[in-house]
Amino acid sequence: MPEINHIKKLRNIKLLSINEISKRTGFCWETVKKYADEDQLLEEKSPTKKGMMYEEKWGEIVSDWLMEDYALKKKLRRNNKIIFEQLQKLEFPGSYRTVCNYIAEWKDKTLDETEGMKEEFERLTHPPAEAQIDFGVTEVVQEGKVKDIHCLVMSLPYSNGGLVVPLLAENQECFLEGIKMLFEQAGYVPRKLRLDNLSAAVVMARGRQQETVFTEAFQRFASHYGFDPQACNPRKGNEKGHVENKVGYVRYNFFTPSPVIQDLTHLRDLLQEHCKQDHQRKHYKKGTIIADLMEEEKKYGLALPETEYPVFKKTMVTANKYGEVTIDGMAVHVTNSYHYNKLYLIVYWDHFKVISQHGELLSKGPRPYMNQTREIPWQSILKNWMRKPRSIVYSRYFPYLPGRIAHYLNIDSMKLRKERVQWLVSLIIKYEMQEIDDRFYELLPIEKEERESFHDSIEPPYDVNWNIYDSLQPLSDSLSKEEVEHV
Repeated sequence: MPEINHIKKLRNIKLLSINEISKRTGFCWETVKKYADEDQLLEEKSPTKKGMMYEEKWGEIVSDWLMEDYALKKKLRRNNKIIFEQLQKLEFPGSYRTVCNYIAEWKDKTLDETEGMKEEFERLTHPPAEAQIDFGVTEVVQEGKVKDIHCLVMSLPYSNGGLVVPLLAENQECFLEGIKMLFEQAGYVPRKLRLDNLSAAVVMARGRQQETVFTEAFQRFASHYGFDPQACNPRKGNEKGHVENKVGYVRYNFFTPSPVIQDLTHLRDLLQEHCKQDHQRKHYKKGTIIADLMEEEKKYGLALPETEYPVFKKTMVTANKYGEVTIDGMAVHVTNSYHYNKLYLIVYWDHFKVISQHGELLSKGPRPYMNQTREIPWQSILKNWMRKPRSIVYSRYFPYLPGRIAHYLNIDSMKLRKERVQWLVSLIIKYEMQEIDDRFYELLPIEKEERESFHDSIEPPYDVNWNIYDSLQPLSDSLSKEEVEHV
């Protein structure tokens, strides 16, 4: 700055020429001209970000995913690992750290979230063959509709292993049947099982002068398998913090995005496979493979009983004047029920039976909650796709589309893709997405470009010049036979 000020003083006060100032100061003519006659003002420069996340399509894809997930509950959002794995399927050439840095920058720029104060808890030590159990709610997609799944998760703090079974409710029958499945997956019975005060197992929580009171059915179940149930204190979820974290781990790694399933058995097999793969990683502290620690922990557990415990609930009910019996809050018609004053209702975790007093089976079927589903909000999703047609094939909802419609939208032309989405928007108001797929060829419009290209592609067969053939016809109906022969 002193040299710049000296140049300006020579120019403006002493009125020297540029050549003279250049000789006195020793600077080149262009430099003297710049600082002598031009204003030196500060400019606000914003650095241009470089890299594949900003210069290529990857940043836009990740941003769209984050915006989609931000509209959902936190437990349904994808974590950094899931996003990176999905990018790799799209042949992403970058590293996991590149994705993490971009996501952290996006959240810092877009979101304004403050973290609450964390309560400090005492670190607990866990001997082998102790387990914790808890429910977690997530969702899957079956036949184009969303179904809520209540996953029962059992964690083993000693080995950091986890097992999970999908259920459709948190009643007593589902709870006990789920524990049975978890014990069978583990291959043994833990000696202690810690749980919260859910109504399926606890009648009265622990108080100042009273221990926890368990339900009679749960006490019978625990007695049959031989484990010691331990209930947490009220509002002290940290006492089973390991399974609380494991529920979140299962939700973010196994159910994000929501998987497409065929039925509950298919989902159970998928979760078992996920758990087996997850057990191949090393323990965060011990440095040993989790599967090996679980096999070692098995030696300290109890053997499975030879006789399987039957889980059901039997109650006496009465049919109303319409021949209906209330099951799970819903009226279910039972044939010939009006002949009997009293009926026996036997409910299992997934089905029910109605039996007369004489042992006659009157009705059976799945419990009402087995078929409960929710529609995917396709109308709002399609409207968002119209604004960004490029992001359709990368959207978390694209795998949920029926086959014909997904193939119909997966085209390179952005113009046609937007028109086809607009066609779906006009139909989704009247029809369900599955119905549109079933009646696809009936509802499908003929697009202008395809129609023109189709007609243009039709060429005369066998290389025949039809103009010559048409010239053989008479030009007028009044021509005589001789004139036609002459032609």
